[in-house]
Amino acid sequence: MTPAVKALEQAGVRFALLAYDHDPRATSYGLEAVQALGIDAYSVYKTLLAQVDGRDLVVAIVPVCATLNLKALAKAAGGKRAEMAKPTDAERATGYVVGGISPFGQKKHLRVVVDDSVGALDTVHVSGGRRGLEIAIAGADLIAATKGICAPIANR
Repeated sequence: MTPAVKALEQAGVRFALLAYDHDPRATSYGLEAVQALGIDAYSVYKTLLAQVDGRDLVVAIVPVCATLNLKALAKAAGGKRAEMAKPTDAERATGYVVGGISPFGQKKHLRVVVDDSVGALDTVHVSGGRRGLEIAIAGADLIAATKGICAPIANR
């Protein structure tokens, strides 16, 4: 059981776990989940960390088939500029390894911005806290459980 699963259980949030055998040679963890689980790429979201205005780390959740718009993220987070966090900083802040960073159960509570495309879906899939584990959850529950906000932060 990962901290992400524990956090959702403690919060009483409904979710389902989907596991698959992670290939250590995989370069795109989200697309690996899509292929291994046979789910729609538009329903799988990746959890990224960025630094806004050289200070605060912010969690950005965007579809795996899109890229993060750093300018839009900075604006949504109330800043002027954002850049991707160093992998070591992301791992230290969340307690997860890159490719398995879940938006739930992170070591540090960080601000969360979820791409507004989440509203068009009944169920989304995010990392369960380790490579090879996905959480299926309602988009509204993803936002509520992370205390996140929605904004158009993805380049489609």
